[in-house]
Amino acid sequence: MRLRDQVALITGAASGMAAAQARLFASEGAAVCVADINEVGGRQVASEIIEGGGKAIFASLDVTDASQWAEVVSATEREFGSLTALCNNAGANFRVSFDDQTEEMWHTVMNIGLTGAFLGIKAAVPAMRRAGGGAIVNMGSLASTRSGGGSPAYGASKMGMVGLTQSAAKSYASDGIRCNMVSPGHVDTPFIRQNNAHSPNDWSTTIDNPDNYQRRLDATPLGRFQTPEDIAKAFLFLASDDASMITGVNLKVDGGAGM
Repeated sequence: MRLRDQVALITGAASGMAAAQARLFASEGAAVCVADINEVGGRQVASEIIEGGGKAIFASLDVTDASQWAEVVSATEREFGSLTALCNNAGANFRVSFDDQTEEMWHTVMNIGLTGAFLGIKAAVPAMRRAGGGAIVNMGSLASTRSGGGSPAYGASKMGMVGLTQSAAKSYASDGIRCNMVSPGHVDTPFIRQNNAHSPNDWSTTIDNPDNYQRRLDATPLGRFQTPEDIAKAFLFLASDDASMITGVNLKVDGGAGM
């Protein structure tokens, strides 16, 4: 029960790594706001938590809309009395070359992945101040430390997340609010397997393609893909009192792929 009496708002929580965070945080005692633009998946995750004896609500959230952020934070406080943790997971990627990446793709990736996290921090901090402190954990990537030649928007957004995390950590330390980030390696989730509007995949990019799967596996020295649960445990650590003196860090959970 490392998060007993805590209240967490988790974005992108309808699936993948963020859904694993929601389930784990609830099992560790937190009340959870499952926030996502995907209402069907989000409501299912919230229902699973409730059926398992945890506390959860679902909130529809487009992370690029500041007014929706304000509504979701208010709804979380009304339901659970406070807000003490924010996990920014929402992201997008278009796996195309620099030449083929359009201005529209650039704005989509930057607005969801980086501006969305900025807006979330801005919305959550006043609530955390009212609660007497809190923890913010942002989603990074291998691209946070080594941006490749493809998808310049994704690399820029994930490197930008390092600066955003450190800026928030420095700005709000005196309020008892910590801000860190987790940078996964190759994680088997719908983000790199399925074809989604926010993360299109075809045979040339999906890990359903055995060549792509093996290429990513070969790039991971510890010999396996990370699971959503691996990443959730890192988010849990940084959100908990176990990390009470840790702020402004980028915790890599990549099986050694970033070496």
